[in-house]
Amino acid sequence: MLKVDIYNHFMPEVYWKKMMEIAPQYENLGKRVRNIRMLTDLDFRFEVMDRHDEYVQVLTVNAPPPEALAGPDRSPELAIAANDGLAELCAKYPDRFVGFGATMPMNNIDAALDEIDRAVDDLGALGAEIYTNVAGRPLDDPEFEPFFARMHERDLPIWVHPVRGDEMADYASEEKSRYELWWAFGWPYETSAFMARMVLSGLMERYPGLKMITHHMGGMVPFFEGRVGPGLDQLGKRTSDEDYSGVLAGLSKPHLEYFKDFYADTAVFGAVGATKCGLEFFGADHVVFASDAPFDPVPGQYIAETIKIIDELDITDEDRAKIYYKNAERLTGRSFS
Repeated sequence: MLKVDIYNHFMPEVYWKKMMEIAPQYENLGKRVRNIRMLTDLDFRFEVMDRHDEYVQVLTVNAPPPEALAGPDRSPELAIAANDGLAELCAKYPDRFVGFGATMPMNNIDAALDEIDRAVDDLGALGAEIYTNVAGRPLDDPEFEPFFARMHERDLPIWVHPVRGDEMADYASEEKSRYELWWAFGWPYETSAFMARMVLSGLMERYPGLKMITHHMGGMVPFFEGRVGPGLDQLGKRTSDEDYSGVLAGLSKPHLEYFKDFYADTAVFGAVGATKCGLEFFGADHVVFASDAPFDPVPGQYIAETIKIIDELDITDEDRAKIYYKNAERLTGRSFS
């Protein structure tokens, strides 16, 4: 069966060079890049991909996002370089890479709108990748709404990647997060908070059918369905300095249903329980296959483990096909089979 890995990462050389030109202070990323061979070495990536039959990838550039690397004056250059590099790879190896999610300079919304049009119309991008905040700003800020309006108008999917650093402390008494908890727990929280802000701000109401793929199976949301649903039914009763009484009343359906309108990928680091929990919450029509390669402890580990999990799920072959490739085809409007 065809397997479309819809969320994994690659760093094109042209993007790396532009990054070092604009943000040389991030040179320490070079060590990380060199230590993750699949991130830049195509031959090695192909070797790993060849371990699986009918396996292809949709590419995205890895973190950090352009807005973390440069101000609004130069972040568009980074996005252009990233998208040119990904488009070149997809054009050169169409049997390996069936498309890409375009990188966006979200701290320059006008440039982001121009870049999504250029990336889709000129380069063939399948949609766009954004992060859960824009240099610390929430995505329900009215400044960013034109981006969601444009994506809704064009009926294109949005890849949503969590972003958070150690500067966000776990405790008020400390200046930074320790033990890399900013990643282990902070990233799932980021995804969940992003989803909640999209729902409770009414953005999902204003743009029905907006296609957003949440990385790592929707973060914390599936496991905390009770807190997200019945728990937030009590919205406002815990707050005395702000009136939330009109938030849920302003939605045309129960707020939990909007959370299920998101799509979620299977990149959960080989966790069977998390996969089953997410699938039960979102349903087979809203789950897509992804590995988060190449950030595995062993190259290709998460690809192999995720495929094994999906193959062994107690679901119909039709639902398995939806997860592996049919939902990706429906999201992007492209045929990969």
